[in-house]
Amino acid sequence: MSERIVVVAAALLDGEGDGARLLAARRSAPPEVAGRWELPGGKVEPGETLQAALVRELREELGVDAETGAPVPGEWPLRPPYVLRVLTARLRPGSAAPRPLEDHDELRWLTPAEIWDVDWLDQDVPAVREVLAVRGVPGP
Repeated sequence: MSERIVVVAAALLDGEGDGARLLAARRSAPPEVAGRWELPGGKVEPGETLQAALVRELREELGVDAETGAPVPGEWPLRPPYVLRVLTARLRPGSAAPRPLEDHDELRWLTPAEIWDVDWLDQDVPAVREVLAVRGVPGP
């Protein structure tokens, strides 16, 4: 059996409490997922921590300087050998606003009431539900 490859994604939050918004990113490629939404992030490189990988990926994909927070409980299977892990994150003071640089063509800050207004990738749905649960926001 091949070794698992971890993909780390950000529950990038803006604001505090019930009004905190979550950043969603719309995929531009590959064609089978283009137009659907995900939590931004990417593959953890060998020898890299989840935190370092997420900071790097957010810089590459969104042009932001972020700091990681607590891990979101759980791990979700992607296509083998990949698995998804999620960390909370926030923009560092003075960071540029997120913009879609790689793999995405649109970004949206979603309030808890708007979370399900976008077409999330199937594998991101349970991760987003867990993010909401950790934050005490009831899900559908």
